Amino acid sequence: MRLFGLTGGIASGKSAVARRLRARGVPVIDADQLAREAVMPGTPGLSAIVATFGDGVLDAEGKLDRKALASLVFGDDAKRAALNAIVHPRVTALTMERAAALAERGEPLACYEAALLVENGVADAFRPLVVVSAPADVQIARAMARDGATEAEARARLAAQAPLAAKAAAADHVIDNRGTLEDLDRRTDEVLAAICRDQGVDPSRYPTDAPGAGT
Repeated sequence: MRLFGLTGGIASGKSAVARRLRARGVPVIDADQLAREAVMPGTPGLSAIVATFGDGVLDAEGKLDRKALASLVFGDDAKRAALNAIVHPRVTALTMERAAALAERGEPLACYEAALLVENGVADAFRPLVVVSAPADVQIARAMARDGATEAEARARLAAQAPLAAKAAAADHVIDNRGTLEDLDRRTDEVLAAICRDQGVDPSRYPTDAPGAGT
């Protein structure tokens, strides 16, 4: 099975591309979801976070308070590195488990959706790499509309990520998402067709008229 990568920047449209791939029938392994699983109550991951950062990162139900944790690590390289050292190996292990299960059931392709593939230096492990790109002003406007962020907050989040140009330079396929959702779906379909061709996978396995693909 070929596990290809999907990444982008804040509000670039990565999740919308992942939705389109799912609708076409491509399994998508979501790194964000795995990161949440890795720190659920009762997991060694959550215990390690509490041991490192204190009980203040828990909410009243004993779950991870992500906002409280983010406020601790944002802008502090050492703390962010400590958090990554806890979470990333666990996410990697879960990713390999999911990939092995997909391979066992005979899937020829699957997508690994993650924000930091290029920044973490693991892009080559998930080739071909698909990068979803958009101009910075479009990202900022979308982040403000989607998240209710102020312009200053959106710009700060954008500045904390690697430039999309650097990610695009590392890509095998770039999806430009400055247009409509229909444009994005069409470009995603083109990239999926190219990946199928390059990997020797019959593209009819992922029909455009699959349930949900037209939405």
